[in-house]
Amino acid sequence: MSLVLIKSPGESGADVVIGSTQRFGVPMGFGGPHAAYFAAREKNMRSIPGRIIGVSIDRRGKTALRMALQTREQHIRREKATSNICTAQVLLGVIAGCYAVYHGPDGLRIIAKRIHRMTGILAEGLKESGIPVENKNFFDTLTTLTGERSKAIYENALAKGINLRKIGSSKLGITLDETTSAEDIQILWKVFSESNDLPSLKEIDSDFTSGKKDYGIPKKLIRNSDFLTHPVFNMYQSETAMLRYLRYLQDKDIALDKSMIPLGSCTMKLNATSEMVPISWPEFSNIHPFAPENQTEGYMKLISDLENYLIKITGFDAVSMQPNSGAQGEYAGLLAIHNYHKSRGEGQRNVCLIPSSAHGTNPASATMTSMKSVIVKCDENGNIDINNLCELAEKYAEKLAALMITYPSTHGVFEESLIRICEIIHDKGGQVYMDGANLNALMGIAQPGKIGPDVLHMNLHKTFCIPHGGGGPGMGPIGMKSHLAEFAPNHCVVPIKDLSEGNTAVSAAPWGSPGILPISWVYIQLMGGRGLKKSSQVAILNANYLAMRLNEYFPIVYTGKNGLVAHECIIDIRPLKSDTGISEEDIAKRLIDYGFHAPTMSWPVAGTLMIEPTESEPKAELDRFCEAMISIRMEADRVFKGEWDKTDNPLKNSPHPADDLTDPEWNHCYSKETAFYPLASIRQNKYWPPSARVDNVHGDRNIFCACPPLESYEDVE
Repeated sequence: MSLVLIKSPGESGADVVIGSTQRFGVPMGFGGPHAAYFAAREKNMRSIPGRIIGVSIDRRGKTALRMALQTREQHIRREKATSNICTAQVLLGVIAGCYAVYHGPDGLRIIAKRIHRMTGILAEGLKESGIPVENKNFFDTLTTLTGERSKAIYENALAKGINLRKIGSSKLGITLDETTSAEDIQILWKVFSESNDLPSLKEIDSDFTSGKKDYGIPKKLIRNSDFLTHPVFNMYQSETAMLRYLRYLQDKDIALDKSMIPLGSCTMKLNATSEMVPISWPEFSNIHPFAPENQTEGYMKLISDLENYLIKITGFDAVSMQPNSGAQGEYAGLLAIHNYHKSRGEGQRNVCLIPSSAHGTNPASATMTSMKSVIVKCDENGNIDINNLCELAEKYAEKLAALMITYPSTHGVFEESLIRICEIIHDKGGQVYMDGANLNALMGIAQPGKIGPDVLHMNLHKTFCIPHGGGGPGMGPIGMKSHLAEFAPNHCVVPIKDLSEGNTAVSAAPWGSPGILPISWVYIQLMGGRGLKKSSQVAILNANYLAMRLNEYFPIVYTGKNGLVAHECIIDIRPLKSDTGISEEDIAKRLIDYGFHAPTMSWPVAGTLMIEPTESEPKAELDRFCEAMISIRMEADRVFKGEWDKTDNPLKNSPHPADDLTDPEWNHCYSKETAFYPLASIRQNKYWPPSARVDNVHGDRNIFCACPPLESYEDVE
């Protein structure tokens, strides 16, 4: 918000800038969730962590947006990735972006100028009342020199419903925002003043608006450059226009309100309305993360309840709610292991064993904690190679810090050797970190804390119903055995009970993103123990149903010894590609024409699709997905038989946008009916993709991160 009035960091010569977008319409939520921004110059682009949305073109030459430069990400670069230092807070980024779109540059200037003006009025009134203000320059925050009166003023403010920031024993901090009123200013003057003779707000305001008083921002730092010049920030300044624009954007997406999202290892389950409602309540959304304890008792009860629920579900002895994502949970858990070894005089333990099938976040997190990643082989069935594990555990016995393992495994199977694996590591003095990405297959069935692992992260945005939001917000709390509990992340502003002051934080707020914790709390309350167990059972049942139905058309890559999978399955596209040239990407794109989001592509095995239906999907939707996949296989067979050209067919040309439908020239060997309505059932609720297939190579070679031109928005109205 300050940069609306203050010269941008880029203009001032900065190469890299970070900050928070919370001021752009996002509630405090007791500390989160919020989206940060990370901006850098073009020369640093390939080193920037996290997602970059770039501009490319589609098959028709139309401008399209895509995730660019994905080779930076952990699923490719693994231990060399930098993306693990951040968590995608997409939904919060969307909120902040919508705030900018709705207000536009003119509206933001009005808001920022008012905040700054009110701060200037407050500062001048405090000075007139004999309260020195330490900072001559300011936007919205003042530091007052209150000396011995600090405690009395602080308590006086509390009595009037105002929270001030203690800065040592002799200073108090005040920050204003767009909700601050003239009445609030006068109350603050009364709080600080020992006299009933208060300054004249009207006179001080007149001095500021006339330019008689210093405005608090040096003239050389005042922003004169334009910002938010793109038409999208200047077109939707009414609620009607904004509502329609949001609907226009919404219609571009395939979301859970449209159809099943079968992304493997993502657990895209239902986010029930009853679970979502409490996050909008001001009692949850408007609390500051550093508010006094007696103002946060409800939140602390909710957090305590949730910690206890997770302890009972997982079988661990303690839970830390601080990590904001699964990757942050990994970091916090490995940091606890590192500090545990160090406390025992074994600081040399820095080797982390990681299966070759592991999530890319695993080696990236190990690198962040100064551990050396050593890869453990997997056998032909995708399971950890026990012989290789024993060899490595023996080889690095003196340096072994940890093993990271996912259970059920990343290839969608319950490995039967988990207990033995944990024993091998423990015998050599190491600890076992369990990646809880697949916890949705275990609730009520098994407690990880009772079968070997020492620490586990739980994805509340997967197993416990917090929406993924296009990539965030999420929560990745960790469960720990008692010997690791004291090494959980602490917080320097709000110390957490029973933790060492030396434990560093992994998130900005003590409990991560509490604003979304009511979702998981309500989910667990609604389900109860039996309901959670049934969720896992049905998730496993649904995955096996899909595997059984699809196996005739697409081989299942991995199964357990009984021929079953866990809560997800991997189908092999490699034989089909060898016979027809049809790839996993072609199938993923063609599914869009059938109204489905694609499964996870080429992970954990290249040339495959990983499917996770979750317990939320009814049999009718599972059957609809199977019918789409079987129909796609029949289309591929037509390519194999030579009925369709290998490069000009509905799979290679998919997806088919509405522009194709209205194209007067149709020079393909298949009909428009086949392109747009391959199954009769699609007519009832047709999804129209906003673009044809996007050119990935063009996007990475011509990286350009900016809003598309105005023409892209012509069809909004």
